[in-house]
Amino acid sequence: MAIHLVVIDALNLIRRVHAAQPNPDDIDATSRVCCQALTKIIKMSEPTHIVAVFDHLSEDRGWRADLLPDYKLGRKPMPEVLLNSLDRLQEDFWQLGIDSLLSDGDEADDLIATIALKVANRGEKVTIVSTDKGFCQLLQPTLQIRDYFQQRWLDSAFIEKEFGVLPEQLTDYWGLAGISSSKIPGVPGIGPKAALALLEQYGSLDKVLSAEDIPSKYAKKLDGHHDDARAAQQVSKLKTDILLGFNLQDIRYAADATQSPA
Repeated sequence: MAIHLVVIDALNLIRRVHAAQPNPDDIDATSRVCCQALTKIIKMSEPTHIVAVFDHLSEDRGWRADLLPDYKLGRKPMPEVLLNSLDRLQEDFWQLGIDSLLSDGDEADDLIATIALKVANRGEKVTIVSTDKGFCQLLQPTLQIRDYFQQRWLDSAFIEKEFGVLPEQLTDYWGLAGISSSKIPGVPGIGPKAALALLEQYGSLDKVLSAEDIPSKYAKKLDGHHDDARAAQQVSKLKTDILLGFNLQDIRYAADATQSPA
């Protein structure tokens, strides 16, 4: 039987839905809209397996902040009313036939990447539902990313238009140019145009940093910042080797066993 695994970036969905509600304290409305969205996603994708992955929320900012202390520092915290309702939302997802997983120690993005590649590398179809462009580094023929809110695929053509690079070059690109929204600095003075020019000429970050014929206008900026580039690349790269304590059978989707939450 052909497999189609759908992985929901849960807080990416929930926080955007919640932010759009006229009354932020109305968790019933947030839940209702989330469930409507998930119902549409299920209808469109026809999954054989589905799971929603949540971040483990704690004061420990993880290994990425150990490498880059400013990583995601100052981001707006989750509204308390939403934080206190996550168990309820997970139960509502369960009523739709969607089990929830909680990341432990790593970010949800890393757990999503591990699950998705484990299945995609076996030649089975995987759809990640998220607006996060960071997942595009995982793109391959059996793995796709769906932006539910913009109703678009974050595919290779999207990445080429957005950044000018191939999906497999994204972490090289971010190692040079950084990601301002996540406080990943990259190399000071190397912006998107310079990063693209360097990757077009040399192909990868490793080759950029080892090249001996770098144009002087770039060489001066790179000088003394090789470690910065490598740290930015490492932080932007998703982990794909998290130990999973479950198998596909545990997240099998059974449409006839679901019911809409009250």
